[in-house]
Amino acid sequence: MSEIQRPGALYQQVAAAIREAILSGEFAPDAMLPSEAQLMTRYGVSRPTVRNAIAALRAEGLIDVRHGKGSFVRTDGQPALTLERRISHSDEGKFVMPNGDTWQEAEEPSTYRTHTTKDTGRLLQLGEEEALFGCDRLLTDPGTGTRAMHRTLIPFEVAEAVPLLGQEPCKPPAAIYWVLTQAGHKLSWTETVRAHMPLPDERTALRLPDATPILHVTRTAHGADDRPLLLEELRVGADRAELAYRISADEQPTRRTRT
Repeated sequence: MSEIQRPGALYQQVAAAIREAILSGEFAPDAMLPSEAQLMTRYGVSRPTVRNAIAALRAEGLIDVRHGKGSFVRTDGQPALTLERRISHSDEGKFVMPNGDTWQEAEEPSTYRTHTTKDTGRLLQLGEEEALFGCDRLLTDPGTGTRAMHRTLIPFEVAEAVPLLGQEPCKPPAAIYWVLTQAGHKLSWTETVRAHMPLPDERTALRLPDATPILHVTRTAHGADDRPLLLEELRVGADRAELAYRISADEQPTRRTRT
């Protein structure tokens, strides 16, 4: 390929040429890019120009830099892990969570006391600064290496009614559901999913490549009268996992007729 001869900053020209090579299929998904020296020769530019071009493409999310190995075209294949977002009962009446038994603790869970924020208060139908028990866990899927951040938030008023939750707020979700049902609660759940770019601590904990969003899942467990009892948050890299839902049709409310 001839030397770069286009308007614009030189590193942007090099980035545009590499981008074209990626989009045309010359550099296939998950393939390693030529070395810095090879790119310098190919485009007739200096090493700083090549590095700035690579940095620009990383920021766009087109390539990953793997330390000690080189720069790779980001794969466009299927996520490594499918998370089934359903809850089942065992024959003994206990709760079974798909994927729940496969996660391993990457570090010791952190238990603490905290308060509601505007967002968590809305989901728990509480005002801001209401007292909560919190538990943060960093999880790893041993089969794929996928990492996830899981948070449990339990209002003090719920823990006072079910003391075991205040004593052990870091129980796995299925065990917490069991404790709540044993206390007489009939549970139902609502769940929301959104995507956002990670904060620095999320990116570090989840080991995310550049320009990778996270899936942020919130699940609220409800008791009688739809009262929120528990809030869970799950954060996982959108490049590593997808969410799967089983959807069934609700019964249409019976219409009352006037007589």
